[in-house]
Amino acid sequence: MNYYFALLLLMISIGLTLFGAYFIYTFYKQKKLQNILAQPIRKEYIDILDNIPLYGRLNEKEKQQIYKSILIFINTKEFVGINIGVTEEMKIVIAFHACLLLLHVELVSCYENLATVLIYPHTMVAKQVSANGGIYTKGEFFLEGQSASDTVIVAWHDAKKDAYHLHENNVMLHEFAHEIDFLDGSADGTPPLPYSKYHEWAKVLSQEFNKLSKVALRNRDWGKYKLIGSYAATNEAEFFAVVTERYFEKSEALKKHFPELFKELNSFYKVYI
Repeated sequence: MNYYFALLLLMISIGLTLFGAYFIYTFYKQKKLQNILAQPIRKEYIDILDNIPLYGRLNEKEKQQIYKSILIFINTKEFVGINIGVTEEMKIVIAFHACLLLLHVELVSCYENLATVLIYPHTMVAKQVSANGGIYTKGEFFLEGQSASDTVIVAWHDAKKDAYHLHENNVMLHEFAHEIDFLDGSADGTPPLPYSKYHEWAKVLSQEFNKLSKVALRNRDWGKYKLIGSYAATNEAEFFAVVTERYFEKSEALKKHFPELFKELNSFYKVYI
């Protein structure tokens, strides 16, 4: 009897300790967020944002909302420069594109699982070893960015060009789309969605991915799939990241040529509603 009573007391003690630790963690986390959001608006940040075309598309309410998200992002993530000094411009530009993706999405705010943003000055040259029929070959490929569950890598030369000049590609939108894809535990081209939306999302994106893959395999008669490009045919995760770029950068063209795909992306990002 005494043994079970002691065990019960121990379990209660452990439970109270864990609850207390969680309460303290939550309290200080909320306090930190309050202090971050209490910071006055900095003109130098607004000047940087005003030069970004995608920022110019936002209304005043959205600009105020994303500014708060940017503050949280730059104050809760570690920015590390690799052979380059990290500037406020780098932080603001990268944070803006990350937060733009989640501006109208009811998900975990500001990428809670993301800890570090690594910034390289230029496109990285990576080594790759591949096997085909028992024959191993070495090669090099170029990386403008890369992402994992807790780290994003960005080549600043490419990111800066993408930020200030709208075109089809945007390395920051691409890599942070991967981060969103990771949120449900796997990089499969499907972000966290309400259960009722999974079927239609999977149906539409799988159909377009499969069609693109066939075109890319033939490497001819690209037609409308030229808008998406061959890299999106790599796998479903890359397809999602690439069409996310097109959704923000080439929305009208995407809507015209891929209305069902645009509809699914818009049901998630909710930018054009």
